[in-house]
Amino acid sequence: MAETIEIKKTDASDIDALMDIRLEMLREVNGLTPCVEFDKVLIDSSREYFLNGDQTTVLAMADGKIAGCASISYIWIMPTFSHPTGKRAHLMNVYVRKEFRRKGIAQKMVEFLIDDARSHGATEISLDATEMGKPLYKSLGFEANMAGMALLLNPANSDIAKCKH
Repeated sequence: MAETIEIKKTDASDIDALMDIRLEMLREVNGLTPCVEFDKVLIDSSREYFLNGDQTTVLAMADGKIAGCASISYIWIMPTFSHPTGKRAHLMNVYVRKEFRRKGIAQKMVEFLIDDARSHGATEISLDATEMGKPLYKSLGFEANMAGMALLLNPANSDIAKCKH
């Protein structure tokens, strides 16, 4: 029997599940072992983002189990000719647990968030893609661009507590 996939827009009652899957995703993406402890600032800021940030986050549910998550953040900049509302979005943290991959779950989450961005009046969605994610984003119409330059005002440090083996 095929799994039933549901995309659920999260709210404050989902905070513990969101934090669990976010930290799981960070461990996998950064090649960290489960015993790595994350900085309190990262934990507290992530909770604050989920609870009070200008964002939409979704959980993908497969037969009642959390299969993945994704977020889109909204920013408002000075309007331009290309972006008359000044509203833009940034897609991030699209993550599907290994046992649920290759089933279209990431695509469903991203499509949900694209629709959410349209309903928010966003005129552009940006993202930073992994090599694994690029084919999906390209299939949904995202195009590579030369976004410009950035200045890191508070570069992430490597204060992640390393495990002793």
